[in-house]
Amino acid sequence: MTAAHILSVYGLANVADRANGEAWYPTALSIAHTLADQYGVTVIQAVGVIAALSPRNKWARNVADAEAIIRTYQIDPEAAAAVKVCTFGSGKAKALEVLASPGLTAEDLAALLKGPKLQEFAACILGDPSEVCIDGHAYSIWLGDRVTLANVPSIGLKLRREIKAAYREAAAELGIPAPELQAVTWCTWRRLHGVG
Repeated sequence: MTAAHILSVYGLANVADRANGEAWYPTALSIAHTLADQYGVTVIQAVGVIAALSPRNKWARNVADAEAIIRTYQIDPEAAAAVKVCTFGSGKAKALEVLASPGLTAEDLAALLKGPKLQEFAACILGDPSEVCIDGHAYSIWLGDRVTLANVPSIGLKLRREIKAAYREAAAELGIPAPELQAVTWCTWRRLHGVG
């Protein structure tokens, strides 16, 4: 595969897709800063909680879940385990582990999150200009065909490297950061396919 499919989807982006995509990761980082300021955690912790709670979770709910876990943890760490979230239990466990680790560096966070998609998402929020978050939509865009999230294959390291290389190639051709390209195409793909 090459970058052609990614460039094709980028070419279908409208003004709103581009504005939303360009703002996606900076907005997520701004939210993390607000959570950090409001609840006395570090920005890396806030980003880690957001990333840990992100799988199969809509963005607005992801942010609400992150705030609920962080707020409750600051009041009573044991009570935070009972907070209901719209993702997997393993994600909630990682979020709680992040909150129990106040001195986390970005590298520590990546090791704690473990899963590549979570690590990529956190790195993109933290502003790594070379990282690309590969989720089911990014896979479909690269493939050039819509694959429902339930049918996206396991994306192993070799395939993940190949997809990232294609995104980086396309980003270099367009002269924009790879995370921005991924976010713009993600917004475009979701609009084109009516994914809420």
